[in-house]
Amino acid sequence: MPEYTFQEQSIKRIESSWRPWIANILTERWGSARIVTRGVVHNADQLPGFIAFLGDQPVGLLTFNVSGSECEIISLDSMVEKRGIGSALVETIRKEAVDRGCKRLWLITTNDNLPALRFYQKRGYRLAAVHPNALDESRRLKPEISHTGMDGIPLRDEIELEMLL
Repeated sequence: MPEYTFQEQSIKRIESSWRPWIANILTERWGSARIVTRGVVHNADQLPGFIAFLGDQPVGLLTFNVSGSECEIISLDSMVEKRGIGSALVETIRKEAVDRGCKRLWLITTNDNLPALRFYQKRGYRLAAVHPNALDESRRLKPEISHTGMDGIPLRDEIELEMLL
């Protein structure tokens, strides 16, 4: 299995020994390792993915799920900003999706996450759909989802972004 290197960091596939670290990062950043997208609960700490390292220090995480010819990014976290870690992880999953024969790479973010909307669009993703009030259903599946997001914006909608491969 290939490893990918970008600038000073390296990207490695998730190995089982990293699962506790992954669960901690997801809980710290997402409220739990359970992530809901389009009404589906993903146990993201058990999914395949990639970890970015600076030296031997983990500094980024991406988890994904492949279904048929589609690859969904479930989570993306960079612990060090402005070093290209998120970009490297996103490029890695794009290559992985192509290698797996996927035709579509997609993800869900929320209506408050303007940094994510900016980040993904700058990397070639397009707005595919807005799912109004989808977070009402998500909260039934994951009650710890807040009602208020970044900058005090009410969390209501899921925004779907995609890249056709």
